[in-house]
Amino acid sequence: MFTGIDEVDWASMEHAYGPADDVPELLYGLASADPAERESALDGMYGAVHHQGDVYACTLACIPFLFELAVDPGIRDRGGIVELLTSIGGIDLDEDDESDLDEDEIEGVANYAMASAAVSAGSAVFFELVADEDPGVRLAAPLALATLHGRPGRVLALLRERLPVEADDEVRLALIEAAGRIALRHRPLTGQAADWLSRLAAEAYPPGLRLAALAQLARCAPDALPGDVVRVVSGLLRELRTRPARPGPTVTKAAGGDGSAADGTTAPTPVGRLRELSAEESARPQQVGTPWAADLLRTLHGGLDDRVEDRTALLTDQLLSPDPCQRVDAVRMSGGLIRAWRGSYEGLVRLVGVQLTDPEPRLAEAASHVLEELFGLAAPAADALAGRVAADPGAWVKEWASGPPGLGPAVKALARLGDARVLPALAAALERPEVPHDVGFAIRCLGAPAAPLAGALRRRLGEVGLDEGAYDRASPLLAGLTALRAGEAAPEVLRVLRGAPEYRGEWLRTAALRALGSFGPAAGCAVPELRRLIRRPGTATEAAEALWAVTGEADTVLPVLAEGLRAEQVHDCRAAVSALGGLGWRAEAVAPRLRALLAHEELWLRVDAAIALWEVSGRTREAVPVLLFAWERNRHVRVRIAGCLARMGVAEAGSDAVRVLRAELLSARRHNALDGGYGSHDTYEDEKLLALCRRALLGNTGKGTTS
Repeated sequence: MFTGIDEVDWASMEHAYGPADDVPELLYGLASADPAERESALDGMYGAVHHQGDVYACTLACIPFLFELAVDPGIRDRGGIVELLTSIGGIDLDEDDESDLDEDEIEGVANYAMASAAVSAGSAVFFELVADEDPGVRLAAPLALATLHGRPGRVLALLRERLPVEADDEVRLALIEAAGRIALRHRPLTGQAADWLSRLAAEAYPPGLRLAALAQLARCAPDALPGDVVRVVSGLLRELRTRPARPGPTVTKAAGGDGSAADGTTAPTPVGRLRELSAEESARPQQVGTPWAADLLRTLHGGLDDRVEDRTALLTDQLLSPDPCQRVDAVRMSGGLIRAWRGSYEGLVRLVGVQLTDPEPRLAEAASHVLEELFGLAAPAADALAGRVAADPGAWVKEWASGPPGLGPAVKALARLGDARVLPALAAALERPEVPHDVGFAIRCLGAPAAPLAGALRRRLGEVGLDEGAYDRASPLLAGLTALRAGEAAPEVLRVLRGAPEYRGEWLRTAALRALGSFGPAAGCAVPELRRLIRRPGTATEAAEALWAVTGEADTVLPVLAEGLRAEQVHDCRAAVSALGGLGWRAEAVAPRLRALLAHEELWLRVDAAIALWEVSGRTREAVPVLLFAWERNRHVRVRIAGCLARMGVAEAGSDAVRVLRAELLSARRHNALDGGYGSHDTYEDEKLLALCRRALLGNTGKGTTS
């Protein structure tokens, strides 16, 4: 075995963690009779030799030895080796990936190309492996062929031949998935693959196989789906629930029978932990009896993409399933659907709320997290949230192994609805030795109903010691007082402002100044300190903005804010620009300087300057083109621009502003939806954008813009 391995100059190569002279040991480990050693070696291959998908010279040198292992029937766990080869050789690079590359990146691209060529050249062996005695190998081989082999038509024919003779359910699903991958990668074969998948989705086949075929059709040929796809899928799910559970594929453990390491001491490797998690997922009590059903449904939803009504109807059926595990998946997929696509979700949200009372803890927890991110869209579940909060005081606050405590998801969801029934939970949170870090934001969302909490906020702020931990303890309290505009707390805030320690002192002073500004004239006791701070570098802009809010002395703060326009840091300049806009016509003297910023290289600063220029001059001719250009260039700035347009009243019929606002309202996809990631406030921001667009259009007076 491994003829020539000693002739490779491994020490001259590197992997993710240094010299690659340990690679031969990893390769021999993959051939070991000890399952723990095999698992550790595979973990090392992914962790160092193929780290995060990278291909190094040592990765290329491994390829012939990995093929040798993959075809040796005496080697255990060869399915993992086939998957590793598929990953090494299966990276696609398009022209965009190859443009504007530096020297190191060019070398990386060359390695990817060589890896793809080397693995593809040997991929004919996978034709034999689709009939291997090891089901794990048969499971990995179809996708390897679909990804790597240069004759996809021949591969598709093989998949069709193998399906009738394959006995393992999961391998049959892998054959179908491979057909979908071929259809996606080789468009001339899409019609042929779709025809086969459509036949498989017919009633003559078992429900799991039909569901898999529908999922792949949704990915590669959604137009070929039956018109009543939701009814069909719902029926298949019901049929699956009535079938007795069949055992899934055997998971080889690198551990003893009790899950401990073979010697009773070694902790599981990352690969081992993933296997354990997969085994735990598959072993959950399920009425469906098919641990792969959730994966198929996720694939189906991904393929249905913008068919929001169909996806909503399908999720509604899933949420009504007697299987709690299927409902957990449906709750999570509901969150994903609502985050990415605009639509009418009242009924779906109400069903998510129903899950809050389920005895399965993971189901209630998943529902809480989804509702937490919906803000106002969670209204249909308000009563369910209130019941959940009242029934479980122990979940009002979550403790973490590191970092400050935070409010529980159901508490945050109820607060974000502005529902006063959350008050007992917030009041209790304010009495804890360490106040949750997000209590201030929750109070801001709750709004006026949170007014009874002002006394507790003021008292707790007065107890904060002004040491190095002051910012962490005071910031949630200051945020809450700012939201409530609780001017009676001005003395306590002033104490913090004056005594801010060196560590995070600027942050703490900024938070205190914002609070005083929100109090307005009620913070009169702070005026002397504010006058002093407008002359202090680092806080001058924030102090001037607060002084203006408290006293209305435009002549005093205008020179300070104008000087802020010279700041070297864009963040500081933006703060000054926004503050000048708040002065309105009183800052008209700085209009030329704001106009000059319309050509700044930083887009966000250009937007702030355009808005401020309109606020101080009332002129829209210069501001609107800058705002509309930014609208098209950066979707994340749209909320700010829409707010300005709503106040401007420039949305006259036929104008460019009307065009972009109407186009936004007609878009089905949320403006900030991302593939592969999301923010916890994305849905809130998008719903805010829609509301502002509607307000801007409804506010159209037909008077046109000023010049």
